[in-house]
Amino acid sequence: MFWTLPVAVKAQVPSQPFKRAQLGLFQGKTKQYGNNVPHSKHKTRRTWLPNIQRKRFFSEALNENIRTKVTTRALKTIKKHKGIDNYVLNTSSATLGWEGMRIRLMVKEGLKNPRSPEGSPKEDASARIARRLEEQKIQAATKAREAEITRVLRNRPPTLDTAREATKQALEALGPSAR
Repeated sequence: MFWTLPVAVKAQVPSQPFKRAQLGLFQGKTKQYGNNVPHSKHKTRRTWLPNIQRKRFFSEALNENIRTKVTTRALKTIKKHKGIDNYVLNTSSATLGWEGMRIRLMVKEGLKNPRSPEGSPKEDASARIARRLEEQKIQAATKAREAEITRVLRNRPPTLDTAREATKQALEALGPSAR
């Protein structure tokens, strides 16, 4: 018989759905299990992995891009929260996992000690985030207004006068070569 050394006690790690979920923002998505069932009804086990994408997100707090693996579900939630900073700050730690908690710590540190881009005066990171959110609200309002205008114009049937006016504007835009 060979003598064995005592096994070192492993550090307790919070359980994750599967090992790869520790390496990105998986939003609770896990490996799924099921059966392949052919015509003969002989079932064989198989697995489905989540839809993983490699993405770069711009962090307002850090003033740089963060590259990470995300599921499409997490990507949709990040868009809903209007950026990676708000997502990691407002999502529960159980949903974020290790990578999300690492990014959360980086964002919190970036909010405490903001970095300014080269060539521009220092600006508070929370003020930059608020300004960017305000710009996004303005863009959304503009798009909604444009959609309303096109809807109204679509409901109004064209007349002979509007057709003549459109022809006149097109000829003016094309210049003398169009005549």
